[in-house]
Amino acid sequence: MSAVRKAPPSALAALTEQGFYRIAPLEMAGLLGATATPTALADFAASWSRLETDGFMADGGRYRRRRHANFAAVAGVPGQRRGEHRPHFQASVHNSLNGGVDRWFAPVEAAVGDSAVLGALLELGRGAADTLFGARDWFTEMHQFRIEAAAGLPGYPTPEGVHQDGVDLVIIAMIARTNLTGGETVVAALDGRPLAQFTLDGMLDTAVLDDTRVRHGVSPIAPTDPTLPSCRDVLVLTWKRV
Repeated sequence: MSAVRKAPPSALAALTEQGFYRIAPLEMAGLLGATATPTALADFAASWSRLETDGFMADGGRYRRRRHANFAAVAGVPGQRRGEHRPHFQASVHNSLNGGVDRWFAPVEAAVGDSAVLGALLELGRGAADTLFGARDWFTEMHQFRIEAAAGLPGYPTPEGVHQDGVDLVIIAMIARTNLTGGETVVAALDGRPLAQFTLDGMLDTAVLDDTRVRHGVSPIAPTDPTLPSCRDVLVLTWKRV
């Protein structure tokens, strides 16, 4: 088993100083190394076309598809072990729209959960979490999201608004933007002051966030060409100390 993969010192320093860091696709490809082959990335991305509708949207929306998995990391032990499938839960203070209830989503496919691409991303995030908070046991959740939009029917990547997830570290990695306008990421201080705005664009264009220090959100999306399908595919990974 490999050692924990770490981001460059400059990235970790920025994350420590300002609470967030953006990793561009080219930089991420370098971090993932040989695991990020074109075939591996294409297979990984293709699984987003097999997500299931999120039936827990309190706003009644049917614009979100997703799958979910959890992993456990033990301090000093390489790797992260996938756990038994369980519901996702957020307190209402962190998710005013959908929080306060157990939400059962379809499980991440076994081949995706076991993939080298995901394994490398899990190592990278664990290394960042260990740097910020010290080596410890971690509970990790994986969310595959597809947000869909149509003419007159916008999609909402974060319908709960600018928020914290109630964890320690969050990684948001773009998989694909298809025929869409909008979807701008906002990072804000806990007091609401805006810190950054950018649009993740390109395979594994990634934001790494210290969820204890910053809030984040994403603006609504709409189709650029209203006659064609429109969606935003994103991977979200979170680490919470055990």
